Amino acid sequence: MNGSYILVIGLDDDKTIQVGKLGKTFFKKGIYVYVGSALNGLEQRIQRHLRDNKKIHWHIDYLLQYAKIIKVFYIESKDREECKIACLFVKKLKQIQNFGCSDCKCKTHLFYGSKKELEHIIKKQKMIFYKINANT
Repeated sequence: MNGSYILVIGLDDDKTIQVGKLGKTFFKKGIYVYVGSALNGLEQRIQRHLRDNKKIHWHIDYLLQYAKIIKVFYIESKDREECKIACLFVKKLKQIQNFGCSDCKCKTHLFYGSKKELEHIIKKQKMIFYKINANT
C-alpha cells in the first residue's frame, strides 16, 4: 500500500528541540499535524512513526521523542500527494517553517493549531482513519 498520511500529534509542554540540520526549534504546547508520504510501504512508514525505539532519521523523529501521536489518517495513492495536502493547512494554521519538506518546494509539512481547526481540515480530505494498536 502506497500513499500519504497525516499524523495528529500532541505535545504536553513547551519545548525547544534540536531538529537535525534545521537547528533548535521552539514548539509550543498543543496539537500539531504532520503530513508525509510513503510510496514504498505506507503501513510500514506509519508503524515506524508509532514506534518509540527507532533511529532518528527525519525531522518528525526529533519531535516524536517528546510528543505523542494521537491519531493517524491516510489515503492510498500511487502519486506523492503530501504537498497538495500540506497546502490545505497553510491557509488556516500556524506553520513550523522548513520542517519535513527538505525534498520539495513547500515551506513546511508541520502545522500547529486548535484541535477543532485541524479536524475540520482533515475531514475535508476524506482520508481513512488508521487504528493505532495499543501495543505499538
